[in-house]
Amino acid sequence: MADLWQNAMDHAVALARTAGAVVREALQDERKVMMKSSSVDLVTQTDQKVEQLIIQSVKDKFPTHRFIGEESVAAGEACVLTDSPTWIIDPIDGTTNFVHGYPFVAISIGFAVNKQLEFGVVYSCVEDKMFTARRGKGAFCNGRPLQVSDQKEISQSIVATEFGSIRDPETVDKVLSSMRKILCIPVHGIRGAGTAAVNMCHVACGCVDAYYEIGIHVWDVAAAAVIVSEAGGVLMDVTGGQLDLMSRRVLAASSRSIGERISREIEAFAPVRDDAPPPQ
Repeated sequence: MADLWQNAMDHAVALARTAGAVVREALQDERKVMMKSSSVDLVTQTDQKVEQLIIQSVKDKFPTHRFIGEESVAAGEACVLTDSPTWIIDPIDGTTNFVHGYPFVAISIGFAVNKQLEFGVVYSCVEDKMFTARRGKGAFCNGRPLQVSDQKEISQSIVATEFGSIRDPETVDKVLSSMRKILCIPVHGIRGAGTAAVNMCHVACGCVDAYYEIGIHVWDVAAAAVIVSEAGGVLMDVTGGQLDLMSRRVLAASSRSIGERISREIEAFAPVRDDAPPPQ
C-alpha cells in the first residue's frame, strides 16, 4: 500500500499545481461571487471549477476512492469520514482573499485511510509554495524540510488566528475576548493569513508558534494537520483535548506546552459539527 499512497500523493501534488494555475489565471479576471451561509461566507465559480477538476481526475485514476469536498458538501452531499480511502478537498482555502486579491490563497488536499490522515498537500499558489507531508516521512516546502519553532516561552511567541464567518454578536464577543486574553498573556503578536491551511503551514515553518480557530471545517485543516505533525508540531482541540477533525475546532502549536497555555485563554464554543445530520 505504501507505493499506492505515494502514487496518490504524487497525483495530489500535480493536481494542486494544475489547480493553482487555474486560480492564478482567475485572479486576473473578474470573479463572480456568490454567498453560501451568509454575506461573509463566499464561493466563486472558480471554487466549483477547481473542485470538479480535482474530483474528476481522482475518480479517473482511483475509481474506488471517496471524497469530502467543500463545494460538494455545500451542494448537499454528506460529510462523513469512513474507513475507505478518502480525499478531503478545499479547492480554494481563502476564498475571501481570492475575491479581494489578497495574496494568500491555497489549494488543500488531504488523504485519509481507515480514518487516519496519510498525507497532506497545501499549495499556496500566489506565493508558489508547495507544502507536502506524508505520515512518518516528514514535511516539506518546495522540497525543503520543515521544522516547527523551538520557542518555549509563550511571552516570546507569535500566534495566528482568524475572525471566522460566524458574525452573531455573542460569537464575535467570544472570538474577540479570546484574542484579548491571548494578547494580554502577553504574546509578541497575533497574525492571520486569511486561510486556515496557510496559517497551519506557518506553524510548520516555524514563523508562528501556534494557530487556533473555531468555525473552520475538516477540508480547511486535514491536509495541513499532516504537515504540522510531520514538522514536529502538535494538534489539539481548543480546550487542550484531543483533536476531532469534525468538531470545527483546531489548535496547532510548536509544542504541547505552548498549545495548552493558549487553550487556557480561549473562550470555547461548539459550532454545528461537520458530520452532523442535516436538519429535518
